[in-house]
Amino acid sequence: MTQTLTPRTTTDVETTPPPPRRPRRDGRPVWEEPPTALGQTGKGLTLGGVLAVMLVPLWIVVVTSLSTQASINRAGGLVIWPDEITFEAYRVMLGDSTVRTALLVSLGITAVGTAVSMAVSIMCAYGLSRSRSLGHRFLLALLVITMFVNGGLIPTFLVVTGLGGYGEWWALILPSAVSVFNILILRSFYSSTSADLIEAARIDGAGDWRILWSIVMPTSRAVTAVIALFYGVGYWNSFFNVMLYMPTDSEKWPLQYVLLTYVNRGNGLPGSVNAGFGSQFAQTAPLSLQMAVVVLTLVPLLIVYPFVQKHFRTGVLTGAIKG
Repeated sequence: MTQTLTPRTTTDVETTPPPPRRPRRDGRPVWEEPPTALGQTGKGLTLGGVLAVMLVPLWIVVVTSLSTQASINRAGGLVIWPDEITFEAYRVMLGDSTVRTALLVSLGITAVGTAVSMAVSIMCAYGLSRSRSLGHRFLLALLVITMFVNGGLIPTFLVVTGLGGYGEWWALILPSAVSVFNILILRSFYSSTSADLIEAARIDGAGDWRILWSIVMPTSRAVTAVIALFYGVGYWNSFFNVMLYMPTDSEKWPLQYVLLTYVNRGNGLPGSVNAGFGSQFAQTAPLSLQMAVVVLTLVPLLIVYPFVQKHFRTGVLTGAIKG
């Protein structure tokens, strides 16, 4: 008697599913190795060292600006921990009309210069990012050449003065209004804008101005904030154009050049109209005043940066990782 064997199907085979992987308590992915004590210690020491390198000089500058002459003498110079706190240096610095006028001049130059530079850079970058724009390749190559080859300081000075810019406000803005590097950054972001989205807008009747304002700009807020921050910091810290185009008109000097002149001379601000300013300087520690100068120039940037910090982080990282 023969016995027939029936083939076993896959349903007859008992299969046991693998046990589910338990998530780690610290939230790390399962393929990541647990941190070692040596690695964690090294990271902490590195971050602590970098933080100390940034904060310790700033702390010394602020503390010295708030110190009296006696504290500075006991410390032998820069003060790490003050014995006495005084705001006399800031009162003397801000109590002079020259400093107040220079502060307003710097704020105005920074605001107007940043607006002009952003307008020119955005329009130029958008035009160069459109592949069908007239002569965009030639203009792009021409801009790149200017990054490495330029006329120099003397030809620039002759051109500005020949156009009547000596002693004028626009001489502090227009000669440095355009940065080719910033234009190239904006162009790379504008080139990554969805072509289908732009074509759909053109079918709906939108022109280039409408596309730039309603489509390209809203999708590039991060990089726009970063470039605006670069331009603003550049205008705020600029003083070289003042030395070239208005070295004698102290009423038009920005804050950086006024304070630089004081630090170099160390005997009062030039062009001061305050009758008692010289005697006040004589009674105030010179080193404390110099440190107050540094703090005064840093305060506006410290106020503005927190508002653009998130855009700055996003603008720097966007495009760095592809995937």
